[in-house]
Amino acid sequence: MAVLGELESSVMDVLWRVDGAVSVRDVHTEIARSRDLAYTTVMTVLDRLEKKSLVSRVRQGRQWLYSPSQTREDLIAGEVLELLGDDPAARHAVWAEIIGRLPSVDRDALKELLGRPPSVT
Repeated sequence: MAVLGELESSVMDVLWRVDGAVSVRDVHTEIARSRDLAYTTVMTVLDRLEKKSLVSRVRQGRQWLYSPSQTREDLIAGEVLELLGDDPAARHAVWAEIIGRLPSVDRDALKELLGRPPSVT
């Protein structure tokens, strides 16, 4: 899985905010509020996201309706794990760095979530 580009992220943000499946027009209308973007560009991005299995689509009449195939959290976790690679030492170093940068309230929440304090170097 590749990290999403800026436009793909914008499209996914719309899909995650909306309840249920939406049309290309719905996504285009939402994105067009903040930037000038062609309808066909949004259609192409949604098609590519579907080919990457990041969105699913169903036919309703003459149009496709799109919805995310996974949550934002699932996607980010997958991207982070892919970026970290297969080297355990590198993964551990990155996690330690992330945990070290967290505000104490987040570190405390993480400790509670894990049921034990995370090790920070």
